[in-house]
Amino acid sequence: MPKMKTKSSVKKRFRLTAGGKVKAGVAYKRHRLRNRSQKMKRTERGTFVLDASDAPAIKRHMPYG
Repeated sequence: MPKMKTKSSVKKRFRLTAGGKVKAGVAYKRHRLRNRSQKMKRTERGTFVLDASDAPAIKRHMPYG
C-alpha cells in the first residue's frame, strides 16, 4: 500500500495540537497594517484554534498529522 500524500499548502499553514485540534495563523497581518487599529494588531498576534466544524476538512489533507 503506498503512502498517502499530504497537501503541501495545508502543511505550510496549519499545525495539529497534542489534543488533535487544528492551529492556524491569524489573517490580515501581512501588509497595510497602519490602517488597522492597535487593538486589532495586538489581539490577532500569534495563532488560534480552528472551529471544530472546519477542522475535518483540514485533517483530511493531513493524513499523518
